[in-house]
Amino acid sequence: MDKLGEIYGSNVFNDKIMRERLPKATYKALKNTINERTPLDSAVANVVANAMKDWAIEKGATHFTHWFQPLTGITAEKHDAFISPTDDGGVILEFSGKELIKGEPDASSFPSGGLRATFEARGYTAWDCTSPAFIKDKTLCIPTAFCSYNGEALDKKTPLLRSMESISNEAMRVLRALGNTTARKVITTVGGEQEYFIVDKKLYDKRKDLILTGRTLFGAMAPKGQEMDDHYFGTIKERIAKYMAEVDLELWKLGVSAKTEHNEVAPGQHELAPIFATTNIATDHNQLVMEIMKKVALRHDLVCLLHEKPFAGVNGSGKHNNWSMATDDGQNLLEPGKEPEKNKQFLLFLSAVIEAVDEYPELLRESAANPGNDHRLGANEAPPAIISMFLGEQLTEILKQIEIGGKDKVKGITNMSIGVSTLPILFKDATDRNRTSPFAFTGNKFEFRMPPSSGSIAGPNFIINTMVADVLRNYADRLEKAENVDEEVNTIIADVVKNHGKIIFNGNGYSDAWVEEAKRRGLPNIKTTVEAIEALNAEKNKALMERHHVLSREEMEARYEISLENYSKTINIEALTAMEIVKKQILPASIKFSTKIAESINAINATGLGIDISAQGNLLKEVSNLISSIDAKVKILEESVIKAEKMDDSYNQAHSYRFDVFENMNSLREDVDSLEMIVDEDIWPLPSYTELLFNI
Repeated sequence: MDKLGEIYGSNVFNDKIMRERLPKATYKALKNTINERTPLDSAVANVVANAMKDWAIEKGATHFTHWFQPLTGITAEKHDAFISPTDDGGVILEFSGKELIKGEPDASSFPSGGLRATFEARGYTAWDCTSPAFIKDKTLCIPTAFCSYNGEALDKKTPLLRSMESISNEAMRVLRALGNTTARKVITTVGGEQEYFIVDKKLYDKRKDLILTGRTLFGAMAPKGQEMDDHYFGTIKERIAKYMAEVDLELWKLGVSAKTEHNEVAPGQHELAPIFATTNIATDHNQLVMEIMKKVALRHDLVCLLHEKPFAGVNGSGKHNNWSMATDDGQNLLEPGKEPEKNKQFLLFLSAVIEAVDEYPELLRESAANPGNDHRLGANEAPPAIISMFLGEQLTEILKQIEIGGKDKVKGITNMSIGVSTLPILFKDATDRNRTSPFAFTGNKFEFRMPPSSGSIAGPNFIINTMVADVLRNYADRLEKAENVDEEVNTIIADVVKNHGKIIFNGNGYSDAWVEEAKRRGLPNIKTTVEAIEALNAEKNKALMERHHVLSREEMEARYEISLENYSKTINIEALTAMEIVKKQILPASIKFSTKIAESINAINATGLGIDISAQGNLLKEVSNLISSIDAKVKILEESVIKAEKMDDSYNQAHSYRFDVFENMNSLREDVDSLEMIVDEDIWPLPSYTELLFNI
């Protein structure tokens, strides 16, 4: 345990290291900037930079980088050595406050949605001092925000930081109106659970579709899938356990509190969950989790797949985003307490989340949209594409009583006996867990289960922060004007239940009945990413982001264009890959197989024994028909890709890729997968699902 204590955070310039290495005045000034948002003095930055450099060099670092999160969804870094030439031909090691605070990557080479022209290359990275620097691959990594020459956000982090300030400001107004005088700021916290698949690298290298797109574009179901429920929480295979142990070790060094790991539902699927952290730090950590998982896998001759649906027919991967609000003095604003019906502060903040989700469901749905997630959402393995909220029986009843002004006693928390005398009596939670709900209250937090496994959690969290901040702003306006604050709180909660209660659904989100019920309630059912992206262009949502200075109108419009372009490019790559695999691998292998059958028929006929060869004849006919159909469908797919590529309008192009190209790919896959079930496995060119999912 002592050794683990030495390892954890050993590569992080954390608070402990800062206290040890910074002068007291410098440390105090930096902490004021972090906690009170006071401007950072350049003299303080110089001292911090020098201490960071000395610490990093002692740890073996030779370079530094501004580590940022552009709108590609992954991280970016440009490395600079600490060296500075001297007049006598030598070098000294330097790192200034200016270099710490500001960097200058090329802004024209990252997605900008029209905010930057190709010739407008200047962009800036700015130090996010609230997220600690760390050492990775002998490089000092400084978490930063990334903006254009004119200050527009070109990254995932900037709107997240802006949203954190907004929700803190509005939540503090509400708390002060309620008489809470001990808190100074409100912090949003997140725990991001990460699902992923692991496959053998030798098999991965034989699958061009996995290499280029992250998912299998073809593949017949294995005889066994997840139907026996034997993989979920099952014994972890030795090879995977060794991999997980190294992932944990590498993450612990970086101060990432990887805590829980287990086998997930699908064969070959696993999950890693960290402890909660402040939202921007949790976002940085999740990016590190994805990077480290992929890097460590290669050391074990494995490949980590983060695509939402790498294998058809088994559960895909998501990223469960556990979101909450807390004050800097330790109050969880979403903690019900022992008597939630009397906890007006909790009920008010709970109401704010309910109203926000009902007011902005399209925007919340968009925050979880990407091409891979279209395969997963609503597929009886993940939440449906309909946004709803689970509260559980107790909280729903409390809100109902407030709405009608009733005083019926609400069912309290009970103990549960399992019926075996040697087993302990268990504390029973106030609510069950509903894994079919996209936005579920789970005790003292909300679990947003929609986000994609490959995506950044920055997007969902800045959306949640902003829409809740907007509702809290209205509450603060009402409470600050109220003659009787307690009565106004009751009125607000009752209004929320009456006007927004339709978003609450505690039942089975997978059922067909819920789809019909949601339609009657007027809840949107946005099934595809292309349709979800429209939320970024809606006037209501642009106004929301502008109101809280999270994204300007231009920044929203840029993200709209980037999202459409990303969708079109993704499907285009998949379609081109599918056509290449069919033309260069599937068809040649299938023709080879059909030739073998024909030769066999001719050889048997040549014996003159009159042997019944109807089975061989039927097989040859079936294979030939599928080959002919596949050849025709490849041509149709190719024509639809050419048509989509020629479109100028970004929305129409994305729409064409989704409803023409994508559908043609699915049709082609049906025939290819049927053929796989017939062709000799020694001839079939692609490793099968059985090999990929079970050969670890």
